[in-house]
Amino acid sequence: MPNSSSITQFLLLPFTDTRELQLLHFWLFLGIYLAALLGNGLIITTIAWDQHLHTPMYFFLLNLALLDLGSISTIVPKSMANSLWDTKVISYGGCATQLFLFVFLVSAEFYLLTIMSYDRYVAICKPLHYGTLLGSRACVHMAAAAWATGFLYSLLHTANTFSLPLCKGNALGQFFCEIPHILKLSCSFSYLRELGLIVVSACLIFGCFVFIVVSYVQILRAVLRIPSEQGRHKAFSTCLPHLVVVSLFVSTGVFANLKPPSMSFPSLDLLVSVLYSVVPPAVNPLIYSMRNQELKVALKKLIQSFFCRQQ
Repeated sequence: MPNSSSITQFLLLPFTDTRELQLLHFWLFLGIYLAALLGNGLIITTIAWDQHLHTPMYFFLLNLALLDLGSISTIVPKSMANSLWDTKVISYGGCATQLFLFVFLVSAEFYLLTIMSYDRYVAICKPLHYGTLLGSRACVHMAAAAWATGFLYSLLHTANTFSLPLCKGNALGQFFCEIPHILKLSCSFSYLRELGLIVVSACLIFGCFVFIVVSYVQILRAVLRIPSEQGRHKAFSTCLPHLVVVSLFVSTGVFANLKPPSMSFPSLDLLVSVLYSVVPPAVNPLIYSMRNQELKVALKKLIQSFFCRQQ
């Protein structure tokens, strides 16, 4: 059996072996990828262009769109290329890079979603202190902390995962490089180090999740005390998109990693992986713009300005 020093490439799990279905997978992923590029690109451009959107909430939303663009760009183009050229191969270095970038961007996104729940908590529960607690410098520091924490978290996991001796072949049971599937190729008890890191990570993730839940409990109590129905509706409207994004992010990720072994078979694993790694970056822009009138108005002005310049 090969060891890690002799492995130069990994074999990714294809969605199908039928050529026609491979091309269908390519076009489906291309559509999802273009939708993600368009949606997140419009959000980034609109927020950067419109001065009225230079507020903490939209600053964090811009960072979220950047992370979504990065995460989907890390795995989807390679999967599309493999389907188009009928191959399963990814190089050893390419796999390590893909793993590092995906874990970095996804973990940073979860930390950012935690910060965004704090933003909504301060905006609704402590509106008089909003400018003090969430000034421009504080927002930059919090966003930078999310990116830096995700970077260090991913660096630690990637270095530890690829330092393990691999002697159970090079076939991954996933359409992109993922830590659990690489650990399955290890023949060393050193993988317990990675399991220890995963336990610590689970504790950090659980802590962030508890923070989000507590924030929204406080938000709900504050909203229910608002006397006017219009005020309650406006408060709920600002929180609902973030709550939906968090629910989608957490539910799909938890189900993908904690589903019982009896429910684990290749086709379901691939479907669940798509749900937590590909779908959220594509639908998040739609979720955030659907009920956000400020963003809709700014986007309309941006499009009108663009067409006026073309005439």
